[in-house]
Amino acid sequence: RALYRTPGKNLPALPRARYDRRSETARGLVSSALAQGIQKLSNPVLVNTLRGEVIENRHRGAIAVCDPGGRLVQAWGEVDALVYPRSAIKPLQALPLVESGAADHFQLTDAEIALACSSHNAETAHTDTVQSWLARIKLDEDALECGAHAPLHAKTAESLLINHIAPGRIHNNCSGKHTGMLTISRFLDEDTHGYIEREHPAQQRWFDVLGELAGMDMRSLPWSRDGCGIPVIAMPLKAIATAFARIAVPDDLPTARGSAVDRITTAMASHPFMVAGTDRLCTQIMELTGRRVIVKTGADGVYTAMLRDQGLGIAVKIDDGSGLAAEVAILAVLNHLQALHRDEMDQLAERCRVPILNTRGVLTGYREPAGL
Repeated sequence: RALYRTPGKNLPALPRARYDRRSETARGLVSSALAQGIQKLSNPVLVNTLRGEVIENRHRGAIAVCDPGGRLVQAWGEVDALVYPRSAIKPLQALPLVESGAADHFQLTDAEIALACSSHNAETAHTDTVQSWLARIKLDEDALECGAHAPLHAKTAESLLINHIAPGRIHNNCSGKHTGMLTISRFLDEDTHGYIEREHPAQQRWFDVLGELAGMDMRSLPWSRDGCGIPVIAMPLKAIATAFARIAVPDDLPTARGSAVDRITTAMASHPFMVAGTDRLCTQIMELTGRRVIVKTGADGVYTAMLRDQGLGIAVKIDDGSGLAAEVAILAVLNHLQALHRDEMDQLAERCRVPILNTRGVLTGYREPAGL
């Protein structure tokens, strides 16, 4: 399919057929988002990178903190602007896996459910679990449509290289999510080929779930492809935070959904390593907090959190897409909301104000919160 750019518009190249399928509502939202482009420059600086005593980089962004009713409890920046939530909504995308009955039918463990919510490192525990899970649903790695990339974990990637092993699809950080989607399709006797396509039931199911939790029609919003191939929908940061607030306090949800939320959050809290892995902030936070604070990272500077005790949802987006800045920002807002205990903050101190070393191991500066 030919790629094109609309003359005079700073739009990403998109397949024409996909663009033409968008509804008039979506077109209006795209125009609105473009009109807000200049406003995003006014987003506050959330994180600074210092070299010596001089600020070298300023990372602007927005943060929404919402309650289950959708009320904005606190906000920094343009929280109504459209953003792609990327992998930060994987816990929501995993809800149909439990609600459908597929998780019970295939007797999924909590570790496997946590893996369905993960952006994992592709360490041995992750890839072994994906392989055994695929075998249980009578599929193999070839059924995954997420593509291959090198493991996020440097030592694992180095080991593959040393042993002349090419990374496979199971090494994709989204392979757990994809296996979860395949599991539902196998349970419901659907064609698994093309399960990543927007029209496939595997995608339509989580559109419905996210729409109900965020209070929006997902099908009317702009969309594109995520890095792993499935659709990614642009939505306001406030709506993302609202969805997470509603699963932070699932008591008001229908019984089946509330039970699914409980199972997923329990799995993530019980197996934080499966959600990310060695030296990853998601894992480190949940190892300390358990179910009290559930967090999930997403590509290009997105982070989400649900605070069970306070009944709040958080969504962070760094404008320049820096994931490192997003980590500092999520910790800063968790600290601001007193969601982390003092001893927990002490153990995460070097993730809150991150030392930056050069290639000789010499301290050159810090990455730290600004104004939070």
